[in-house]
Amino acid sequence: MTDKRPHVTIYTDGGADPNPGPGGWGVVLIHPKKTLELSGGEAQTTNNRMELTAVIEALSVLKTPCVVDLHTDSQYVQRGITEWIDKWIASDWRRGKRGEPVLNEDLWRRLHKLAQAHEINWHWVKGHAGDEYNERADRLASAAIPRAERQIDPDAVRVILRIAGPKHGRGAGGWAAAAARAGDVQTLHGRHPDITANQLVIYAALEALKQLPGDAPVYVYTNNSYLHDGVTRWVDGWRRSGWTTKTGEPVKFREMWQALDQICRARGVMWVRFGDSDAPPEFDALRDAVEQARAGNSP
Repeated sequence: MTDKRPHVTIYTDGGADPNPGPGGWGVVLIHPKKTLELSGGEAQTTNNRMELTAVIEALSVLKTPCVVDLHTDSQYVQRGITEWIDKWIASDWRRGKRGEPVLNEDLWRRLHKLAQAHEINWHWVKGHAGDEYNERADRLASAAIPRAERQIDPDAVRVILRIAGPKHGRGAGGWAAAAARAGDVQTLHGRHPDITANQLVIYAALEALKQLPGDAPVYVYTNNSYLHDGVTRWVDGWRRSGWTTKTGEPVKFREMWQALDQICRARGVMWVRFGDSDAPPEFDALRDAVEQARAGNSP
């Protein structure tokens, strides 16, 4: 029997500049009846989120089941959907020996659902290597970044947060943050003599926000899933339940979470989580500062 499904070829690209920061995505979709170009952006995002968004937006356009040749220059996307996603789903969207939450779980869930409707052949193509349609998708994504950048309040403060705490139990911990506003970068830092790693990341975020001048909007970038998920997903439920867990126990580190929640709502803080491949340059630059802070020396 002849396969009557349309055969569609798709090229996608995405990126953020700086990363994390304003981002854009681009799509070239070659359908038997026409060629379609799509693009868009977000004010605060990461390279990987834009790469995933490009694929999601492309597949969302398809209204009937298709045979798809999808080309991406992101190994994160190509390997994620062909090698890793079944393991993530089987482990309830956890990864690694420590069971860390999968980064960008919301987008991976959407992509997985969309992909079920089609027969997709996933191709990795080397970026910036002369492939006509990959280059076009790249130009579309790059052109969308300035549009996304205009969505950012020019007075906003961009905070990159890093901690160095005890690996086990309690101990001394240090934190450092790079706070950038209108081209001016300030390094903030602090220390706690006796704290756990989870306590430290809440403490660090709270202390950094307290030290920021004025009342400008704030974007906080962190690689810590406990902090990010706590402040963006769990805290609303805790507030509604009187700061108790599902079992009725008081939320651990309740007073610190309450103080952080209060300052975040007062200042309209927005949170961006990044992974190893999305780490901004400032994060690496804070390595020495955070270690000195933990040791009790001024950076």
